[in-house]
Amino acid sequence: MIATQLPINDFLKAQNVQFIIPVYQRNYDWTVTECRKLLRDILEVSQEERISNFIGSIVFIHEGAYSTKEVKELVIIDGQQRLTTLNILYVALYRFAKENSRNETEMLYNLYLTNQYVQQESSKLKLKQTDSNSLAFKAIMHHTEATYDGYSNVIENFNFFLKEITDDNFSLILNGLRKLIFVEISLERGKDDPQRIFESLNSTGLDLSQSDLIRNYILMDLEPKQQQKIFEEIWNPIENNARDITKQKSLVSEYIRDYLTLKTKKIPKKSKVYQEFKNRYQAKDEDYHVELENIKAFSVHYKKFVNPSTVKNEAIKKELTYISRLEINVAYPFLLQVFEDVDNGIIDNTTLVNVLKLVQSYTWRRFIVGLPTNALNKVFMSLYAEIDTEDYYESLVLALYKKRGSGKFPNNQEIKTALADKDLYNIQTKNKNYLFELLENFNNKEHVNTANPTISIEHIFPRNPSPQWRESLSNEDYFLFKERKLNTIANLTLSGNNGALSNKSFMEKKAMNQNKGEQGYEFSRLWLNSFLKSLDTWNIENYKKRFEIIYDRFLQIWEYPDVQIPEEEETAEVSIFEADIPTNKKLEYFIFEDTKYEESAVAMMYHHVLKSLLAKNPRLLIESQDIIKVSKNEDIFRTPSEIANGYFTEFNIDSKSKFGYLKKLLVLFDMEDELTIKYQDNASNAVSKNRHKIRQDYWTRILGKLENTELFSNVKPSKDHWLSTGAGKTGVAYTMVISRKYARIELTLGSSNKDTNKIYFKKLEKNKTEIENIFGNQLEWELLPDSKMSRIKFEDTNLNLYNEDDWEQIDEFFIEHLPKLKEAFENYIVSL
Repeated sequence: MIATQLPINDFLKAQNVQFIIPVYQRNYDWTVTECRKLLRDILEVSQEERISNFIGSIVFIHEGAYSTKEVKELVIIDGQQRLTTLNILYVALYRFAKENSRNETEMLYNLYLTNQYVQQESSKLKLKQTDSNSLAFKAIMHHTEATYDGYSNVIENFNFFLKEITDDNFSLILNGLRKLIFVEISLERGKDDPQRIFESLNSTGLDLSQSDLIRNYILMDLEPKQQQKIFEEIWNPIENNARDITKQKSLVSEYIRDYLTLKTKKIPKKSKVYQEFKNRYQAKDEDYHVELENIKAFSVHYKKFVNPSTVKNEAIKKELTYISRLEINVAYPFLLQVFEDVDNGIIDNTTLVNVLKLVQSYTWRRFIVGLPTNALNKVFMSLYAEIDTEDYYESLVLALYKKRGSGKFPNNQEIKTALADKDLYNIQTKNKNYLFELLENFNNKEHVNTANPTISIEHIFPRNPSPQWRESLSNEDYFLFKERKLNTIANLTLSGNNGALSNKSFMEKKAMNQNKGEQGYEFSRLWLNSFLKSLDTWNIENYKKRFEIIYDRFLQIWEYPDVQIPEEEETAEVSIFEADIPTNKKLEYFIFEDTKYEESAVAMMYHHVLKSLLAKNPRLLIESQDIIKVSKNEDIFRTPSEIANGYFTEFNIDSKSKFGYLKKLLVLFDMEDELTIKYQDNASNAVSKNRHKIRQDYWTRILGKLENTELFSNVKPSKDHWLSTGAGKTGVAYTMVISRKYARIELTLGSSNKDTNKIYFKKLEKNKTEIENIFGNQLEWELLPDSKMSRIKFEDTNLNLYNEDDWEQIDEFFIEHLPKLKEAFENYIVSL
């Protein structure tokens, strides 16, 4: 690395040099605000006759991408915003000079903007951009910006500069440009680490997003052709998909965060998404490139979340629109995999709609009851792991049922209690609109647009009641309405005539028909006013009747599904403060600070939490001797165990005591909501072994018995009803499937690219006769045109995993047919 300070003009006017803005650089985003400041600095350094003005650094790699024989190419990795803006300013100066027949015209064009004597057209311009900005830059060079289609900061900033340049300041600007100095940092390809230098430069306050850093990490060290290929085929689709098309806002950082949450069961901090991405994908091997394909594929689902209007299926669009309006973004990591399962044919659209409705019911019920929203991060982070794909929706319902404490799914009685007294008028507009829209339009074939500005929320008993209200109500009813029921759901309705109804008496509101305008409730076509038409008075008795009607409708819209919880699955995920005594129990997992740990021993959880607390605030932990003794003197403990950094504590204590210490420490550190546990189900009761345990037992059994094949030799048993192993081609796998209805083997074509899977299928299908002759049986060839995946399978539909009398036959099925399946396909897979 060589760093040199020099005037920017010397850098820009070097002969036969081209400044390359590579595809991995963020978009040119300087606005007129930054341009105005730059121009002011240039004029001031000239007018004040200062010697120089420092404008920062420009970092580049020489002998980089796009090399030609005619020009020396400098690949800019930092400073592209300043460099591009200065070039735009020089174009404006050139255009002004040309239009005003100034002597400097040719000098500006040939010295600063173009390489005058090179032959290759692509090397003419000194600034070479590789995205849409290049078209805008060429437009201002060729005086065609008026016909440029779309918005561009390049053209906006050019127009600003051109407007600011005058005969009076033209020479001052040129003189000021000569006085600008910068630090040139030159990197040599193969010797310097541009990514590390880039990170260092951008850790000092420059406003780069997490997605900018990730894009650079993915693209920066690739060869030119590969760089362009990955940008066009991977990164550009991700950026297009993870974008709010209404607000024209990039959401790539948010999307990558949600994707990492799904994959790691850990929620990265918003400022650490790039670091988590880099840590996870340090080895840029074949698996890494497969993962990039997956990130691109999952971004297609994310586009539906943030832009529901792009979804073709009306039922799915409707539910996604509600989820988007409610801003249930915490569910996105979970929903990414659910939508992928739809693509892969694991569930259909009907099930998907039910899942989306369930997510709304769960989150909306929690809002009504007043449960904390921060608990939802942990719930949705690991929720997919609790889904059983054989009973998809039912297992999801069961998983949510089993949540306890701050993560619970409020039941009907809890909803009724909360709904009766909750202020639903003074809540966020998005929540208020959602509530009344769904209440009004449930099972309504004629949809009412409750967002219509002419429709507003009306208090039946008004906020400022007229004297007639006091006369028509008992003192007790008047007090209840005024002090407790005013903003509750049963006293609220929708009206297109709120201003006219105002604080009038109930009968006036009901019958109002001023100038035949039919303002009253009895003329309304809204469901929310239907009960009011039958009343002659509005008192607490009628209020209670209307509450029951609305409550019943609420339960139909935001259901609490009727699913029986099996006895063997009674254990639940709970806060440590709500957990049963841990004596003689093992953990299935624990969640601490938004990270899930598959750990069975309470002692291991205890050690992990203590270590984390020590790292977070060592002084607070060490000085809390009244709660737990921590010291560097291990001799004071009977059975010392090191926490970290030479600090010890006593570990020879029972699990109940460990729980007690942890609870006190979490309160001390203000982290009561940060530790959640789930005990293992009671596996000692053989009769109540759940399906996960049965599957894991069977996979353990068959993996130990497979003969005449190396398939699955490196695969571990799982709780799922399928087990896959690679077939030597990315996205192609051999799979064993077991269920209560069949045993199956299949060749799964399940890459992240649907078109690739269909191409593979058709190529294999051309050899169907030969493949089936080798296998010895007819296979079922399933293209699955509506799904991302395709498969070729062979199954026995007379076998039931949950009948252990069938296990011998299932063993024989896999042992006999799996080696034949590999033999039938392996030579054809190689040629894909």
